[in-house]
Amino acid sequence: MTQISAETQAGGKQRRTEKFRTRQAAIMRTAVDLINHKGVRGMTLVEVAARLDIGPTGVIYYFASKEELAAACFLRTIEALDALIEAAASAATPAERLRGFVRGYVALVRDIALGVRDPLAVFNDVRGVNDPVVNGAYIGMFRNARGLLGPLPPAGADRQVRNAITHLVLSQLFWLVVWLRRYDPEDYDRVADRLLDVLENGLGCAGAAFSLCARTPPTAPNVDVSRETFLRAATEIINEQGCVGASVDKISARLNVTKGSFYHHNEAKDDLVVACFRRTLDVMRRTQRLAIQEAGDGWGQISAATTSLVQCQVSGATPLLRTSALTSAPETMQRELVSDFDRISLNFASMISDGIADGSVRPVDAHVGAQMVTATINAAAELHLWAALPPQEAATAYARAFLHGWRSVIPAQT
Repeated sequence: MTQISAETQAGGKQRRTEKFRTRQAAIMRTAVDLINHKGVRGMTLVEVAARLDIGPTGVIYYFASKEELAAACFLRTIEALDALIEAAASAATPAERLRGFVRGYVALVRDIALGVRDPLAVFNDVRGVNDPVVNGAYIGMFRNARGLLGPLPPAGADRQVRNAITHLVLSQLFWLVVWLRRYDPEDYDRVADRLLDVLENGLGCAGAAFSLCARTPPTAPNVDVSRETFLRAATEIINEQGCVGASVDKISARLNVTKGSFYHHNEAKDDLVVACFRRTLDVMRRTQRLAIQEAGDGWGQISAATTSLVQCQVSGATPLLRTSALTSAPETMQRELVSDFDRISLNFASMISDGIADGSVRPVDAHVGAQMVTATINAAAELHLWAALPPQEAATAYARAFLHGWRSVIPAQT
């Protein structure tokens, strides 16, 4: 019998290990692309296998279930964020550390756009996995990011304000990947500088007053009360659990009605999801128009619209569907919905431009600022998960940190 040397056996094992890692990486790249475009629900092991031209068992060998594969994709994204945070943590001041983190993230996105790095899963539909390991890893990453702001104060309001700032910064980065693709990768660093300018210094010029707009965002006239009730319940559950978790049973249970009653008001769940987007867009448009009509200058317009919509998110009075749920909307509707949200952002950009012209808003990049307004409002739906403050205090700290810069909320930090 031929004897196989230990060296030959080791070489064969290494080749098998390399082949395993190569195939595993290809599976994850494919899964990430599907998650980012279709959500967790739209990513299936069958489609992953089909795209790689292998049988489904070829995927199951590496990942036993769709949920396991999705969890692996999200964990890899969290690991990449932790690495960026660790690299930024050595800077001397909180401002320098946050700059390093943001610029590192933008550099990573540029490498992905250029094909140098594998794409990372966006967190739009992470609730569809509901994996305790992923949840724990995300919380750990959040705490690491919060640490960039400096030593954590004792439990209390200051600690919660730092949580609000951390949530704001992370949310801006997660929304960044949606609109940064409109620029050439060579211009990403310039965009990062403009985003950092708003994060650090806000939108208002020197002396701009801050106040929460007390007006409740208006709804459409003659709205069907029963229909509105279903839309509100569905919006709340989708924001909490994602489109995958927002089942007909859960929506019906939230309202204490039968499934038959649900289908009396709605043809299907996907139709209800689209209707939730339509309602959200309507509320945002009406809020913008009211701010333009009643505010005296550009600062008044942008601050009134922003604080009004942040408040309605934080208080739950008029919940708005998170725009990150777009990946879970029916594919046939996604392009139209994205265009609608782009028009919302253009309205915010016009308000900022008006403020720059009349001297009430700092000379910032209006388009970058508008996307940041959208991200701020969008992420306010989850603020209660990170900042355990009374709703009005949370809305004040969060909105002020954006409109006047994060250092205005913790001025002792430089």
